[in-house]
Amino acid sequence: MADEVQNDAPVEAVAPEAAPAAAPEGRGPRGGRGRGGNDNRGRGGRDGNRRRDDRNKSDDGGEELVEKLVHINRVSKTVKGGKRFGFAALVVVGDGAGRVGFGHGKAREVPEAISKATAAAKKAMIRVALKDGRTLHHDGLGHFGAGRVTLRSAPAGTGIIAGGPMRAIFESLGVHDVVTKSVGTSNPYNMIRATFEALGEQTSPRAVAQRRGKKIADLLRRSGVSVEVAEADAAAVTE
Repeated sequence: MADEVQNDAPVEAVAPEAAPAAAPEGRGPRGGRGRGGNDNRGRGGRDGNRRRDDRNKSDDGGEELVEKLVHINRVSKTVKGGKRFGFAALVVVGDGAGRVGFGHGKAREVPEAISKATAAAKKAMIRVALKDGRTLHHDGLGHFGAGRVTLRSAPAGTGIIAGGPMRAIFESLGVHDVVTKSVGTSNPYNMIRATFEALGEQTSPRAVAQRRGKKIADLLRRSGVSVEVAEADAAAVTE
C-alpha cells in the first residue's frame, strides 16, 4: 500500500547481557563471606583445628592444693537510697606437705569472694617444719587480739584435736597428730591469725644446729640421752 512507509534501516544488534563476575573464593554473591564457599572457616576464622582453650591452668607448677572455706559472712554498706550487700570469705590453702596460708576476700557474690580469698591465700603461704611429716617439733603459743592458742606436739595415733578454723589449718598443712587449745575468743579471723603466729615460731633441730654451728646430735644429747640414741635421732631428722 502506498500509505505504508517501509523502514528498511538496519537494526542495531544488542549485545547480550554480560554475566556477573565470579565471586571470590569463600565469598557469597554479594561480596560478603558466605557459607557456601569452599573455605570452611566462618566469620572470625573459626575451624575445628583452632579452638579456644578456656580451661584454667594452675600457676603453682601443677601441685595439688587443699582449699578449705573457713567462714563466710554477709556484709552491708549503707549508700544513698539503701544498703548494698556483699559477702566476705575466709579461706585456708595448703599443700598437705608443710605449706599453708590463709586469705580474705570480699565481693558482691559468694563465688567471686571465695576466688579472691583463695588467690590471697596462695600468695601468703608459709613453710612450717614438721616432725616425721605428721606433727610439730615443739609446743607453741600464739595470740592475736583477744585470741590465744596453744599448740602441742603429739605421738602417733593422737589425731587432730582442734576445732573450727584451727582444724582446717592443720588438715591443709598436713599435720596428723596435734593437740590444741583456744581461749579468749571464737572469732575465726583472730583464731587463724593467732595460730599462724604460733606456727611461724616453729623451728626444727636442723635449723637450730645450722644457726649455732653445731651438729644435730650435739643438741639432742643435751636432753640426757646416750650418744648412740642421739645420733640415731639426728639421722632420723629430715627437716
